[in-house]
Amino acid sequence: MSDKVKVTAMAGDGIGPEVMGVTKRILAAAGANIEWEDAEAGARVFKRGIATGVPPETLDSIARTGLALKGPLETPVGYGEKSANVTLRKYFELYGNIRPVRELPGIKTPFSGRGIDMVIVRENVEDLYAGIEYMQTAGVAECLKIITEPGSERILRLAFALTRAEGRKSLACSTKANIMKITEGLMKRVFERISPEYSDITPSHLIIDNCAHQLVIAPEQFDVIVCTNMNGDIISDLAAGLVGGLGVAPSSNLGDHAAMFEAVHGSAPQIAGKNLANPTAFLLSAVMLLRHIGDFKAAEIIEQAIYVTLEERKNLTGDIAPKGTGVGTDAYEHQIIANFGRDSSMASRQYAPLKLPEWPRVTWHHEPKTREFVGVDLFIESALSPGALGESLLQLTANSAFRLGSIANRGAQVWPVSAAETYVVDHFVCRFMVEKAGVDENTAITDLITRVGGTHRWMHVEKLQRFDGKDGFAKSAGES
Repeated sequence: MSDKVKVTAMAGDGIGPEVMGVTKRILAAAGANIEWEDAEAGARVFKRGIATGVPPETLDSIARTGLALKGPLETPVGYGEKSANVTLRKYFELYGNIRPVRELPGIKTPFSGRGIDMVIVRENVEDLYAGIEYMQTAGVAECLKIITEPGSERILRLAFALTRAEGRKSLACSTKANIMKITEGLMKRVFERISPEYSDITPSHLIIDNCAHQLVIAPEQFDVIVCTNMNGDIISDLAAGLVGGLGVAPSSNLGDHAAMFEAVHGSAPQIAGKNLANPTAFLLSAVMLLRHIGDFKAAEIIEQAIYVTLEERKNLTGDIAPKGTGVGTDAYEHQIIANFGRDSSMASRQYAPLKLPEWPRVTWHHEPKTREFVGVDLFIESALSPGALGESLLQLTANSAFRLGSIANRGAQVWPVSAAETYVVDHFVCRFMVEKAGVDENTAITDLITRVGGTHRWMHVEKLQRFDGKDGFAKSAGES
């Protein structure tokens, strides 16, 4: 390797500049083949009035380099600006989040000695994290859960490719398909469709709550787990807790045209600038970066030096040191460099280059063989009782193209009465089914909204369709 690989470096907030500085110096000492382009993101950018937390010059840098090492970024919680982390993932379509979880020498937990060594692969841009949210009424919020067939296939093929690249043997797909049969079920169905193409890997499926249970009961059973976005976010943090917490948890975010590497811990502003930060997670993220660019030699030198340092329990930062022996970030850095060339009792895994298909830049479209329009769900805000609302809608839609089939409230049928004890709020999903085949759906829907809208406040409409003879919609609890 001769030409330096350019990497965008975003130090971030809080302890970010400290752990970035440590990491740059350690990589340089190991002879890493990297040239840095420094860029900004996070709190200082928000304060300049840039709502995304990421300025155009940073986006331009990552677009040029295709690689980024990012420190922790602060994001206001529950109000204000967007997450800068989400901005970066979405802007560069970093669809795959990779979270290695391995028992580390010298880090004692209740699970030490179990041989934990797995990877959590999380879909990174879809699901509830698409951030499509609305206030449907003044007191009812909605978030759309978006799961797509190509999004599922991308992350699943990444998980299979990673399983092969790391010489692992099994891949577990974990979903909530028993409840969300359409959305989470889509990932499960794609998994089952493509699994036969990877005959060297043993596939399995388990429900996500059972997965969390099994991670605590017998974490050593897992090799690679792949999940939808929110499920993966939760269980990857759970898994990190098994081996020492977020302070030792690295990660990468992969896409077709860019890759970003980051520790998953926060910015820890309370210790920023005090020489107390633990850079282990950030260093291990940089090791993932080195392997991604093919610099396996520097990656192993640094990884083994970290392992030796942790194993010998000498000159560790206060959060991981034996009580009363903690040292500053700088002393920990020097100890790691001093251990270059030494091997720990825990060998580094053997890695092969990760081979991924590049997805074409076209609008993906799946045209079904058959498509039937069978009805409409009309979302209505009302203070009426379910019975009174039902009677009103029956009168308003008499002799229309539809018949009122049911009314649901928070997922339970309340008209005709089914779930008698349901606590009712002012948000009703009113299901109208097509009375006669062959109606013009646009005309029929416009007529329905006109009839109902003159009396009731509506906020949302969903077509009910059948694709290839299968219902493309779920039924409410209690709906026949």
